[in-house]
Amino acid sequence: MIEAIGVKKNYGSNQVLRGVDLNVHNGEVLCLLGPSGSGKSTFLRCINHLEVINGGRLYVDGQLMGFQERDGKLHEMKPAAIAKQRSSIGMVFQRFNLFPHLTALENVIEAPVGVQKLPKAKATEQALELLAKVGLSDKANHYPAQLSGGQQQRVAIARALAMQPKLMLFDEPTSALDPELVGDVLDVMRDLAKSGMTMIVVTHEIGFAREVADRVVFMDSGLVVESGTPAQVIDNPQNERTQAFINSVL
Repeated sequence: MIEAIGVKKNYGSNQVLRGVDLNVHNGEVLCLLGPSGSGKSTFLRCINHLEVINGGRLYVDGQLMGFQERDGKLHEMKPAAIAKQRSSIGMVFQRFNLFPHLTALENVIEAPVGVQKLPKAKATEQALELLAKVGLSDKANHYPAQLSGGQQQRVAIARALAMQPKLMLFDEPTSALDPELVGDVLDVMRDLAKSGMTMIVVTHEIGFAREVADRVVFMDSGLVVESGTPAQVIDNPQNERTQAFINSVL
């Protein structure tokens, strides 16, 4: 589903990604761990071309993401073409990014109606099913300001799923939540993983990664340092940097 080959990203002289090589298979749940500033969120944003890479190649489902390659050189695609690619990738951010003037239901139907031109009645039917899936059937007509952080994040997940993505990206989806609200969001993500959705999750929730991830990747200083099953990376890390990080988090 994802093939990253030598992906580099810099902001001026600051090299955030220094050559990331990573494959994610269809139906796989991958958790990205690492300290702040290690490049995890930047890499996630490069996958759907919210950040433009400075080197390497990124493929999603066999398609070069955000670029066309001609004579060995990359040429960035036009915004409409990039948006079309991006429409098959769901993303959930740390901050929920809901439209404050729209209800939960209206937030969920916005893209299917506006982008996919789905009839409003059909989009509404699907949106109500998705809100039920994330445990918010009774909140369809509530505005974001009337919802808790955990409820807003579950609406954000339903909104991403409304586009029927082939891939879901989660950028520390529980980091902005009060501790007692984290569990409900993680439960929704667990159910999504069980359904076979391909997922990449940037998280500090070690328990979640141990339980749900097929593979855990530890990043530091813009590189993949260690990769393996949760039992290998979390319970028996081989790299000293990984060991220090896991010990500090646990």
